[in-house]
Amino acid sequence: MTIDEFLDASPFARAVHERLRTLLDDPYTVQATKSQLAYRRARGFAYLWLPGRYLRNPGAEVVLSIVLPRRSDSARFKEVAHPAPGLWIHHLEIHDVTELDAEVAAWLREAAEA
Repeated sequence: MTIDEFLDASPFARAVHERLRTLLDDPYTVQATKSQLAYRRARGFAYLWLPGRYLRNPGAEVVLSIVLPRRSDSARFKEVAHPAPGLWIHHLEIHDVTELDAEVAAWLREAAEA
């Protein structure tokens, strides 16, 4: 699957992806799979996915999952998972592109540099 094919399913996801591109510092790559877009450097540091594909009543059309080396206690995160030592996955429901603000940019920068 290509990035465009993934984004064709949701104009809002396309808008979120375009906003993310303005927040992310080079170098990074984006890999598309059937389930998500992975934003990567040496490893994946953020993932954009569409919960409506997997959940009956999703709270948002788009979720941005950010992999940090620590747990953030920000109330903005819907859920935080700890899948492995040193990795915390923070799930951020996106309802409007304006939610992708300076705080999110800082988390993305931290995740990409970890």
